[in-house]
Amino acid sequence: MRVLIVNTSSHQGGAAIAASRLMNALCKEGVDAQMLTRRRKLPAFYWERFVIWAHNHFSRKNLFAVSIANAGIDITKTKVFRQADIIHLHWINQGFLSLKGLEKIFKSGKPIVITMHDMWYCTGICHHAYTCKAYEEECKNCRFLCHPSDYDLSKKVFYAKNNIIRNARVSIVAVSTWLADKAERSALLKEKPITVIPNTISFSQFSMKDKAESRKELGLPNKKILIFGAAKLDDPIKGFGLLAEALQQLLRTEESYKDKLHLVLFGNIKSDRKMFFAQLPISYTYFGIVDGSQLNSLYSASDVVVSSSYYETFGQTLIEAQACGCIPVSWNNSGQADIIRHKDNGYLAEYLSIESLVEGIQWALADGQEAISREKLRENVYERYSESIIAKRYISLYYKLHNNE
Repeated sequence: MRVLIVNTSSHQGGAAIAASRLMNALCKEGVDAQMLTRRRKLPAFYWERFVIWAHNHFSRKNLFAVSIANAGIDITKTKVFRQADIIHLHWINQGFLSLKGLEKIFKSGKPIVITMHDMWYCTGICHHAYTCKAYEEECKNCRFLCHPSDYDLSKKVFYAKNNIIRNARVSIVAVSTWLADKAERSALLKEKPITVIPNTISFSQFSMKDKAESRKELGLPNKKILIFGAAKLDDPIKGFGLLAEALQQLLRTEESYKDKLHLVLFGNIKSDRKMFFAQLPISYTYFGIVDGSQLNSLYSASDVVVSSSYYETFGQTLIEAQACGCIPVSWNNSGQADIIRHKDNGYLAEYLSIESLVEGIQWALADGQEAISREKLRENVYERYSESIIAKRYISLYYKLHNNE
């Protein structure tokens, strides 16, 4: 079976990493899997951003919070597309595939799988709807537009999407039950078959290294270490301000934490770094953008990984950190709730409650260290997210589609 995995990038962003790992996992199971990506930022990328910018009266606010897929390339003309038995779409935005391009793919007659890594496939234009539920009926009055209305850009794109996907034979995969619920409620996707298959992880890439040696290698202090990271650390959705607020409250609860704790940070920052880090009341080390090997050492050196994101469709850093023996703490609201079993392999705090997040960090630093071994954390991830397990679930889906079951 020949599977073509389609994603804008092979390495930038969580969806790219997840898609690349899946391709490798499928190949290890004997599947002829290839990946088709955008090789560079095409003119379509700049044209799409220009249209959004102009529509918002030349404001850069929320410029990358939405995608309208008004331009892109036609992959149905490529050799790899023609040869593929299964077309597996992942994150295809920012000038890679247009709505017209998607329509051609849907009309090709090939079985189509769509893996959702955010909410874009089930909304008009946004990647995360936050508390908005308009997509359950029809998008309009979009909060991400400077001048929302009943006939704004979100509504136009919503109906354009509906026209191309309504009669398309596609199978939807959500990477978490939370995201599957969003898809099932969406007017665009609720009639489509929806399956939950989480992302996979490479256990050869994320090993459980000695904690003391990892700290020495990275020049980290001998303290209790929290780790927090994302592709874009200052993306508002990642909730860095919530973490900073929790740390401030933690110090008010027990001042000695100031000398006991150290924060490790990784990921890109586009805003003013001095102002960004000024929120932190404890010592920290910022590693910037890291590669897989360094990330492995960072997780192994840390005691607790914290995700304070407003929403996570899955929570890739949480399984990576667990595979290296690091206890996860996060909210109980979205994709993280699939990964963490409260006080069994981590801590689920009450959503947006700073007090509850503080309690979670305290538990993970104290009782959690006694109750959960590093080996147990790694075993838990292996049993649920190893390459073989996730690849076989996709292979089963591929065969059902290929055989018209």
